[in-house]
Amino acid sequence: MSNVILIVEDEIKLATLLSDYFLQANYTPHLIHQGNDVVDWVKEHQPNAIILDIMLPGKSGIDICKEIRQFSNIPILMLTAKVDEIDRLLGLELGADDYICKPFSPREVVARVKAVLRRTTVIEQSSDKLQLDEHRFIVGFNNKEVSLTSVEFQLLKPLANKPERIFTREQLMQNMYSDHRIVNYRTIDSHIKKLRKKLADISDGKDWIQSVYGTGYRLVL
Repeated sequence: MSNVILIVEDEIKLATLLSDYFLQANYTPHLIHQGNDVVDWVKEHQPNAIILDIMLPGKSGIDICKEIRQFSNIPILMLTAKVDEIDRLLGLELGADDYICKPFSPREVVARVKAVLRRTTVIEQSSDKLQLDEHRFIVGFNNKEVSLTSVEFQLLKPLANKPERIFTREQLMQNMYSDHRIVNYRTIDSHIKKLRKKLADISDGKDWIQSVYGTGYRLVL
């Protein structure tokens, strides 16, 4: 099967409605209604994207996201009825690629999935031996590699494509999120911190990303 979308939602009517919309959009949806079955199914079937409700019977969506990120960078879009900033930040820092609040339009969910999957188009960019492979969300340096989340990859890409150029947080947010949402600066800074560590781990501690006080960030060679 191709274009497989895993929908993890315990509200059966809502899950079925989402499934119908993805079928109409020429995707192959698969439904799971409780948390304990998700991780094993993902390992076996490797879907193209996962729509993951936070509140589930059995294992929670937060725990599922944590487990999946230990072995895969499959795009994850989290669903929740909680809208406060702490929950939003938590979801993104877990490695989720998007965060959708209920109630929502099924068409919006399909559009969000399409936007995330467009970012997985095969492309390779390099900057002074720093290789970016968007097909696998991997960055390499001197024959060492590390996996990034989709959000981390989209954050790194403009910096690596134009080294030494200063990018504001607003510019980086526009690249990370196709819907131009407003994200707390702490979210950007948190992703930068994790990205710095991953890059340092494959380059003998080199600090690739420099903070520019009061402005933003740039990649240094």
